[in-house]
Amino acid sequence: MTVNGQKVDVELQISDEGNYPERSLFYRAREYSTGINEGENYNLLPKTFVISILGFNQFSDPKKFYHEFKCLEVTTHEPLTDKMLLQFYELKKLPPLADTDSGIDLWLKLFNAETEEELIKIEEMGASYMSEAIMAYRHVTASSEFRELERCTLRRDMMKHRLFTMLNVRCAKKEMRIGKVWLPTRIQRLKNFTNNLNYFVRN
Repeated sequence: MTVNGQKVDVELQISDEGNYPERSLFYRAREYSTGINEGENYNLLPKTFVISILGFNQFSDPKKFYHEFKCLEVTTHEPLTDKMLLQFYELKKLPPLADTDSGIDLWLKLFNAETEEELIKIEEMGASYMSEAIMAYRHVTASSEFRELERCTLRRDMMKHRLFTMLNVRCAKKEMRIGKVWLPTRIQRLKNFTNNLNYFVRN
Protein backbone atom coordinates (compact mmCIF):
# COMPACT_ATOMS: atom_id res chain seq x y z
CA MET A 1 0.00 0.00 0.00
CA THR A 2 1.03 3.63 -0.45
CA VAL A 3 0.96 6.04 2.51
CA ASN A 4 1.94 9.69 2.00
CA GLY A 5 3.82 8.77 -1.16
CA GLN A 6 5.75 5.98 0.56
CA LYS A 7 5.31 2.27 -0.14
CA VAL A 8 4.54 0.21 2.95
CA ASP A 9 4.31 -3.56 3.15
CA VAL A 10 3.02 -5.03 6.44
CA GLU A 11 3.74 -8.72 6.96
CA LEU A 12 2.41 -10.93 9.76
CA GLN A 13 4.46 -14.12 10.19
CA ILE A 14 3.41 -16.46 12.99
CA SER A 15 5.69 -19.47 12.58
CA ASP A 16 9.47 -19.53 12.21
CA GLU A 17 10.33 -21.27 8.95
CA GLY A 18 14.02 -20.45 9.23
CA ASN A 19 14.15 -18.00 6.31
CA TYR A 20 12.44 -14.80 7.38
CA PRO A 21 15.41 -12.39 6.98
CA GLU A 22 15.70 -13.49 3.35
CA ARG A 23 11.95 -13.29 2.86
CA SER A 24 11.82 -9.74 4.24
CA LEU A 25 14.54 -8.67 1.78
CA PHE A 26 12.55 -10.27 -1.03
CA TYR A 27 9.38 -8.43 0.03
CA ARG A 28 11.28 -5.16 0.14
CA ALA A 29 12.88 -5.73 -3.29
CA ARG A 30 9.49 -6.62 -4.77
CA GLU A 31 7.86 -3.46 -3.46
CA TYR A 32 10.79 -1.23 -4.43
CA SER A 33 11.07 -2.61 -7.96
CA THR A 34 7.44 -1.76 -8.71
CA GLY A 35 7.80 1.83 -7.49
CA ILE A 36 8.26 3.35 -10.95
CA ASN A 37 7.20 2.54 -14.48
CA GLU A 38 9.54 1.53 -17.28
CA GLY A 39 11.53 4.51 -18.57
CA GLU A 40 11.00 6.69 -15.48
CA ASN A 41 13.92 8.21 -13.58
CA TYR A 42 15.24 6.09 -10.69
CA ASN A 43 15.16 9.20 -8.50
CA LEU A 44 11.38 8.84 -8.51
CA LEU A 45 11.55 5.55 -6.62
CA PRO A 46 9.60 6.04 -3.37
CA LYS A 47 10.74 5.24 0.14
CA THR A 48 9.86 1.64 0.83
CA PHE A 49 9.16 0.15 4.24
CA VAL A 50 8.64 -3.49 5.17
CA ILE A 51 7.05 -3.83 8.62
CA SER A 52 7.23 -7.40 9.91
CA ILE A 53 5.20 -8.54 12.91
CA LEU A 54 6.67 -11.83 14.11
CA GLY A 55 5.12 -14.48 16.35
CA PHE A 56 8.56 -15.85 17.15
CA ASN A 57 11.98 -14.58 18.28
CA GLN A 58 14.18 -13.73 15.32
CA PHE A 59 16.93 -11.78 17.10
CA SER A 60 19.13 -12.65 20.08
CA ASP A 61 18.42 -9.75 22.45
CA PRO A 62 15.93 -11.23 24.97
CA LYS A 63 14.25 -7.92 25.84
CA LYS A 64 14.39 -5.77 22.71
CA PHE A 65 11.24 -6.41 20.66
CA TYR A 66 11.74 -3.69 18.00
CA HIS A 67 14.54 -3.81 15.43
CA GLU A 68 15.23 -1.45 12.52
CA PHE A 69 17.58 -2.04 9.60
CA LYS A 70 18.90 0.33 6.96
CA CYS A 71 21.55 0.07 4.25
CA LEU A 72 24.76 1.49 5.82
CA GLU A 73 28.49 1.55 5.08
CA VAL A 74 30.06 -1.03 7.39
CA THR A 75 32.74 1.17 9.01
CA THR A 76 31.43 4.74 8.92
CA HIS A 77 27.73 3.77 9.07
CA GLU A 78 27.02 6.32 6.34
CA PRO A 79 23.63 5.49 4.79
CA LEU A 80 23.60 4.47 1.16
CA THR A 81 20.02 5.67 0.79
CA ASP A 82 17.11 6.69 2.96
CA LYS A 83 14.68 4.81 0.73
CA MET A 84 15.04 1.43 2.41
CA LEU A 85 13.79 0.50 5.86
CA LEU A 86 13.08 -2.90 7.42
CA GLN A 87 11.23 -2.93 10.75
CA PHE A 88 10.70 -6.02 12.88
CA TYR A 89 8.41 -6.42 15.90
CA GLU A 90 8.75 -9.62 17.94
CA LEU A 91 5.46 -10.33 19.71
CA LYS A 92 6.89 -12.85 22.19
CA LYS A 93 9.11 -10.15 23.72
CA LEU A 94 6.36 -7.59 24.31
CA PRO A 95 6.23 -6.29 27.90
CA PRO A 96 2.96 -6.51 29.87
CA LEU A 97 0.17 -4.06 29.10
CA ALA A 98 0.87 -0.68 30.75
CA ASP A 99 -0.74 2.76 31.03
CA THR A 100 2.27 4.25 29.24
CA ASP A 101 1.75 2.11 26.12
CA SER A 102 1.81 4.03 22.85
CA GLY A 103 -0.53 3.43 19.95
CA ILE A 104 1.85 1.00 18.26
CA ASP A 105 2.27 -0.89 21.56
CA LEU A 106 -1.49 -1.37 21.80
CA TRP A 107 -1.74 -2.57 18.20
CA LEU A 108 1.03 -5.11 18.78
CA LYS A 109 -0.64 -6.36 21.93
CA LEU A 110 -3.90 -6.69 20.02
CA PHE A 111 -2.10 -8.90 17.49
CA ASN A 112 -0.67 -10.89 20.39
CA ALA A 113 -3.95 -11.30 22.33
CA GLU A 114 -5.23 -14.85 22.63
CA THR A 115 -8.01 -14.55 25.22
CA GLU A 116 -11.12 -12.44 25.70
CA GLU A 117 -9.64 -11.16 28.96
CA GLU A 118 -6.68 -9.71 27.08
CA LEU A 119 -8.99 -7.98 24.60
CA ILE A 120 -11.00 -6.47 27.46
CA LYS A 121 -7.82 -5.12 29.09
CA ILE A 122 -6.83 -3.45 25.82
CA GLU A 123 -10.30 -1.93 25.49
CA GLU A 124 -10.06 -0.56 29.02
CA MET A 125 -7.00 1.47 28.01
CA GLY A 126 -9.51 3.94 26.57
CA ALA A 127 -8.25 4.30 22.99
CA SER A 128 -11.33 4.57 20.77
CA TYR A 129 -9.56 3.19 17.70
CA MET A 130 -8.65 0.04 19.61
CA SER A 131 -12.25 -0.46 20.69
CA GLU A 132 -13.33 -0.11 17.06
CA ALA A 133 -10.70 -2.64 15.94
CA ILE A 134 -11.73 -5.14 18.62
CA MET A 135 -15.40 -4.67 17.72
CA ALA A 136 -14.58 -5.40 14.06
CA TYR A 137 -12.56 -8.47 15.11
CA ARG A 138 -15.47 -9.81 17.17
CA HIS A 139 -17.88 -9.16 14.33
CA VAL A 140 -15.75 -11.10 11.86
CA THR A 141 -15.02 -14.02 14.19
CA ALA A 142 -18.73 -14.35 15.06
CA SER A 143 -19.73 -14.80 11.41
CA SER A 144 -20.78 -18.21 10.12
CA GLU A 145 -18.21 -17.94 7.31
CA PHE A 146 -15.37 -17.53 9.82
CA ARG A 147 -16.66 -20.41 11.95
CA GLU A 148 -16.75 -22.71 8.95
CA LEU A 149 -13.28 -21.67 7.81
CA GLU A 150 -12.02 -22.14 11.37
CA ARG A 151 -13.47 -25.66 11.47
CA CYS A 152 -11.83 -26.48 8.14
CA THR A 153 -8.51 -25.08 9.35
CA LEU A 154 -8.68 -27.10 12.56
CA ARG A 155 -9.54 -30.28 10.66
CA ARG A 156 -6.60 -29.68 8.34
CA ASP A 157 -4.25 -29.11 11.27
CA MET A 158 -5.51 -32.22 13.06
CA MET A 159 -4.71 -34.26 9.98
CA LYS A 160 -1.29 -32.59 9.73
CA HIS A 161 -0.66 -33.29 13.41
CA ARG A 162 -1.54 -36.96 13.00
CA LEU A 163 0.69 -37.24 9.95
CA PHE A 164 3.65 -35.61 11.69
CA THR A 165 3.09 -37.78 14.75
CA MET A 166 3.20 -40.94 12.66
CA LEU A 167 6.31 -39.72 10.84
CA ASN A 168 8.03 -38.79 14.09
CA VAL A 169 7.25 -42.17 15.64
CA ARG A 170 8.58 -44.01 12.62
CA CYS A 171 11.67 -41.85 12.25
CA ALA A 172 12.48 -41.91 15.96
CA LYS A 173 13.55 -45.50 15.49
CA LYS A 174 16.15 -44.20 13.05
CA GLU A 175 17.11 -41.32 15.35
CA MET A 176 15.64 -38.82 12.91
CA ARG A 177 13.39 -35.87 13.53
CA ILE A 178 10.73 -34.64 11.15
CA GLY A 179 9.61 -31.05 11.44
CA LYS A 180 7.56 -29.51 14.19
CA VAL A 181 3.82 -29.13 14.55
CA TRP A 182 2.37 -25.66 14.47
CA LEU A 183 -1.27 -24.92 15.23
CA PRO A 184 -2.28 -21.43 14.04
CA THR A 185 -3.38 -18.83 16.56
CA ARG A 186 -6.65 -16.95 16.36
CA ILE A 187 -4.88 -14.04 14.70
CA GLN A 188 -3.49 -16.24 11.94
CA ARG A 189 -6.91 -17.81 11.37
CA LEU A 190 -8.38 -14.31 11.15
CA LYS A 191 -5.74 -13.36 8.59
CA ASN A 192 -6.54 -16.51 6.60
CA PHE A 193 -10.21 -15.60 6.71
CA THR A 194 -9.69 -12.01 5.57
CA ASN A 195 -7.39 -13.17 2.78
CA ASN A 196 -10.17 -15.47 1.56
CA LEU A 197 -12.70 -12.64 1.76
CA ASN A 198 -10.38 -10.38 -0.25
CA TYR A 199 -10.01 -13.09 -2.88
CA PHE A 200 -13.76 -13.46 -3.32
CA VAL A 201 -14.28 -9.69 -3.42
CA ARG A 202 -11.65 -9.30 -6.13
CA ASN A 203 -13.10 -12.14 -8.17
